[in-house]
Amino acid sequence: MIKLQYIKMNKKSKTRIFVNKKLSQNMMVYTKEKQHHFLKNVLRVKINDEIMIFDNQTGEWFSKVMSINRDNIILQILKKNRDIACESDIWLVFAPIKQQRLNITIQKATELGVSKLVPCVTNYTNNNFLNYKNLNLNIVEAAEQCERLTLPVLEKQIKLEDYLFNHPKDRALVFCNENIKSNESMFSTILKIKDRFKKWTLLVGPEGGFSEKEITDIEKLTDCFSVSLGYRVLRSDTATTSALFCLQSIIESS
Repeated sequence: MIKLQYIKMNKKSKTRIFVNKKLSQNMMVYTKEKQHHFLKNVLRVKINDEIMIFDNQTGEWFSKVMSINRDNIILQILKKNRDIACESDIWLVFAPIKQQRLNITIQKATELGVSKLVPCVTNYTNNNFLNYKNLNLNIVEAAEQCERLTLPVLEKQIKLEDYLFNHPKDRALVFCNENIKSNESMFSTILKIKDRFKKWTLLVGPEGGFSEKEITDIEKLTDCFSVSLGYRVLRSDTATTSALFCLQSIIESS
């Protein structure tokens, strides 16, 4: 019986939620609407259950359920569990795609530690309308699930040409180019340059790829590195996930 109770308590303590306010010890947090429904009706939390909370500012905190009401649940912040640590500085510049696959892209990019998401309109972009509320909800849910302490910044959609004009000069631009002629893998390319840069941008196109003019304009940038993801033609969400994992695993290795 003691062992079963211990397992149950640990399971409750793994529950994580994000709150958009700076947290401090002994603060009272009122969860409403979707979070209230999740805690009350899905997890069926009880008084004194332990919930982990993070705020994208100070880190992750232990909290305790103090009250369960019709319209809200009241949590008291107890003590800090983790501080926000230094993270890799990776931007993802991507062409918006169909909503379902775009949701997957946003989720996986968040899980893989991207610090900024920049949607860009290209010549072959097939989705010019973005539901920012839905995308931000995807970001929060992914961060809650993967135990990340920060949220990537989701920028407003811009034209690719405008992004290229303003691309920071201290960032390596890793360009996923399906038309590249080189047989060298992305892994090999990044491995050669990983010690030269601290800041990175990954550029992934739409399902139809980039136009010839766009490719020319991209490759004109200083510190642009065209890379191949293999001989298979990947969907944009698959290409993004694969490329981010490759980039992150190299630059975060010792």
